Amino acid sequence: MINYRKMTIADYDAVTALWQQTEGVRLRDSDSRPSLGAYLARNPGTSFVAEIDSEIVGAVLCGHDGRRGYLYHLAVAKTHRKQHIGKKLVELALTAIEQQGIFKVMIAVNADNFSGADFWKHTGWKPRPDLLFMEKTADGKPNA
Repeated sequence: MINYRKMTIADYDAVTALWQQTEGVRLRDSDSRPSLGAYLARNPGTSFVAEIDSEIVGAVLCGHDGRRGYLYHLAVAKTHRKQHIGKKLVELALTAIEQQGIFKVMIAVNADNFSGADFWKHTGWKPRPDLLFMEKTADGKPNA
């Protein structure tokens, strides 16, 4: 049986191991234990894990800035895909974010993550051809 629950910083090792094994998920310095702990503290109750027999087999990181929600690092273990775990994790995150008054959520999918893009399109997400995604990192922090 799959157990879904809110992510805590105690899940860090298992969740980052899952993310590292998931194609299309790229970890950065901002995925460190202190950074993730701060993110979870700023966004309580919006990130989730899926467990089977106390083993984390899925995870999603979700939060908001007061206007828009953001989903990061959705991952499901290869051995547990096609069981709607990813879809359920996203539903839980979206419900939690909506309960906080946030009604638009954004995601960024790596351009070479075709299976990820297919998942998002299949679950009702739409590309935004009117937007160009840009970033700027602090000097000396190329892996921020």
